[in-house]
Amino acid sequence: MPNYRRLIVPGATVFITLVTHDRVPFLTQPAARTVLRNAWMYVSKRHPFSTDAVCLLPDHLHMLITLPENDADYSLRIREIKRMFTKNFVPNFDEFSKRNISRQNKSEAALWQRRFWEHIIRDEIDYQNHFDYIHFNPVKHQYVDDTSLWEWSSFHRYKKAGVYGKDWEGENIHKFESGDFGEG
Repeated sequence: MPNYRRLIVPGATVFITLVTHDRVPFLTQPAARTVLRNAWMYVSKRHPFSTDAVCLLPDHLHMLITLPENDADYSLRIREIKRMFTKNFVPNFDEFSKRNISRQNKSEAALWQRRFWEHIIRDEIDYQNHFDYIHFNPVKHQYVDDTSLWEWSSFHRYKKAGVYGKDWEGENIHKFESGDFGEG
């Protein structure tokens, strides 16, 4: 197995993608949303970070977070969000019983892919590209035809604040390959 090392940048802004195990589409269910919101709030209080953008889809979520100035441990935050979510959601999740031998041996639930995809934001253009990509994602996956129709996205907050115009539909998103932004 390769020796993977994550980039360490204190105060970084990071684009992160979390994907459900086997892409089981449960994240937008009411119970999952409640548990995820509670886990997110709990972790953000214990290990502060700001959420710049987020979009929740049935089988994955994208986020753009910024860490405190002297802190580079986004991996801790993701691990804790996944752990808290799993701890509180497993009783509601029928797929848990379908764990493979490896997950059973490690006492792991079959809720999340083991790893996550991350990208340290390099500059303002990189930030804007990822910010827009997050908000356009429900359209990309054909859940909706218009970003404003997807309920579980920070898009609405930014549209209300005037960051996005009334008719924004990701006009620059098409120039990126899907692999540029991780899985999903």
